[in-house]
Amino acid sequence: MRNGPTVTHLDGIVPAWVPRPAVHYLAHIEAGLPIRELARGAGCHASTVLRQIRSFETRREDPLVDAALCRLGRIVPPMGDGSPIKERRMPPSYVNETDCKDETALTEVQLSKEGTRVLRRLCESGALLVVAPNMDKAVIVRDRAGAEPTRTGIVDKEVAEAMALKGWIQCGEAGRITRYTISNAGREALSRLLAEAENSALGFADAQAPFLGHGAAASRVGDAETKPARKRYASAESPLLVLSRRKDKDGDPFLPDHLVRAGERLREDFELAEMDTRNEQNWDAYLTEKADTARGAPNAASAPMPSRQARDRVANALRDLGPGLGDVVLRCCCHLEGLETAEKRMGWSARSGKVVLRIALQRLSRHYRELGDAGQMIG
Repeated sequence: MRNGPTVTHLDGIVPAWVPRPAVHYLAHIEAGLPIRELARGAGCHASTVLRQIRSFETRREDPLVDAALCRLGRIVPPMGDGSPIKERRMPPSYVNETDCKDETALTEVQLSKEGTRVLRRLCESGALLVVAPNMDKAVIVRDRAGAEPTRTGIVDKEVAEAMALKGWIQCGEAGRITRYTISNAGREALSRLLAEAENSALGFADAQAPFLGHGAAASRVGDAETKPARKRYASAESPLLVLSRRKDKDGDPFLPDHLVRAGERLREDFELAEMDTRNEQNWDAYLTEKADTARGAPNAASAPMPSRQARDRVANALRDLGPGLGDVVLRCCCHLEGLETAEKRMGWSARSGKVVLRIALQRLSRHYRELGDAGQMIG
């Protein structure tokens, strides 16, 4: 047996989120390590490693998987005799070759945060992740019958590539525009990521606790009812989508598209703000008249992180709405709380929540219109 480098030497070079079968593929194709040597290091039969390598070679028909392996292959050093099995491929047309030469900066923590946000969106009915050669980033769109496709988020190409490599998303239609949907592995990963977040000290469940105790309305319900409920981030549809399918007395949608887009705009900023786990977000503070207004103003001199900028945008929107209207959009648009639950927790009469929510969304839509270009969806 040769006493040279093995696949374990890639652990400090290849990011930790890369699946072990993909590491075997890179070690064999890019670094030239024999399959039997890889099998001995992994403690499995050589045929197992061979199947892994063949599987990833086939998966390179997927543009995102191909781009991910191309990007990772650029940072794999020569091992063994230093002869790669195959000549390195050119990156796909929508990936700059210079990007592939740079060392991947995406960490496992970043992938978990971004992956949670993206997978939540892809769980919605009609949601697709779209990649095209002329797009610098991937885009999440929601395709509904009888309505124009709505963009609900953007994704860095490194994150989209990593999700495809891990099998969280699957290529449904390839071509000039490639469309991806969430896979069963992606749904399982989302459940795991949400459980980990809820169990952490700064998880989603703890972040919601201060909000549930807001105002006199919360004191009207019993202690059992004021306990933080499990968040519905992984639900297939948000309350806005459910209401958008309902008709008013004239046969028009109860929530027009521009009101749904306003709610989605707030949710996009909310999700970005929640990614900053260094500071617990107390959204309740922004709904009170005595809230510190300086907290919501961006500090141009300090060049805040994107999550802080998103927090400031959410804070400004909630302060513009004020208590009541801000409460209902925060519960239904951001926390994805159902209308019946929101009515009960806030002490409102039955079936009044949808009317208040529509008024709040009208005010929110005006808030974003007054911002001009800054009020458009991010990206």
